[in-house]
Amino acid sequence: MDSVIDLAGNVRGAMCSATSAVQACRDAIARDNREVNAFVFVDWESAVRAAEAIDAKVAAGIDPGPLAGVPFGVKDIENCAGMPTTFGSMAYKDAAPATADDPNVSRLRNAGAIPVGKTATPEFAFDSLTDTPAWGTTRNPWDLTKTPGGSSGGSAAAVSAGMVPFATGTDEGGSVRSPAAFCGLVGLKPTHGLVARLDGSSDTNTMSVLACTVSDTARLLDVMAARDDADKMSQPVPWLGTLERRLAIAPRPGLRAAWSRDLGYAPVDAGE
Repeated sequence: MDSVIDLAGNVRGAMCSATSAVQACRDAIARDNREVNAFVFVDWESAVRAAEAIDAKVAAGIDPGPLAGVPFGVKDIENCAGMPTTFGSMAYKDAAPATADDPNVSRLRNAGAIPVGKTATPEFAFDSLTDTPAWGTTRNPWDLTKTPGGSSGGSAAAVSAGMVPFATGTDEGGSVRSPAAFCGLVGLKPTHGLVARLDGSSDTNTMSVLACTVSDTARLLDVMAARDDADKMSQPVPWLGTLERRLAIAPRPGLRAAWSRDLGYAPVDAGE
């Protein structure tokens, strides 16, 4: 599957259509989700309508945004208009569709990305593996006998399996970073206040994404980062320029990076 940046560029340049991108994801989910169980809800009718609207903009010479036509999954503790939010719980399994997006989902949608469904999470995101009475067990696509981690395990599994180019996640104590490590993805816990949440959610929780590359993560964070009145902690974007542009700038002479094999306490299996 193309990266976020490549796919958006191809759609904006009319080298492929948003409709075909959605269909590719639909095919991948139909092929792999039964075993992996990354998605607990999909809405292809809405996704196709959104894709057709983006293709119409491209045909009319209108820029559809920096994420044009990129399908994505939304963690099932975040609201996405038109889709239920079940929190992985039997108590909410039959919830009515949400009527509005969470702030981060809204910004992704407004940038041209297309939500296709909700990804599995442990009940109320309170576990480090993804297994619930409501939706069953989510498995790691690298090895179906293993877990993708949690609590953003469904998002990690969906991206790692190639079902979607990226998916949203939330991270309080490792809920993006751990699944990213389990599934070979990039996982980042953003600075508090950088990406707005619904006010009233945990003040230690941050909104993020699971993606395959640092560059994709940078573009997605550039889109999501903003002040929003829905979140009393959110702040104006503090940098000049964008993270994506900064990645293209050569590092300053003398900068060094530190790396630990085991953090002084954690045994690590030898690479194969």
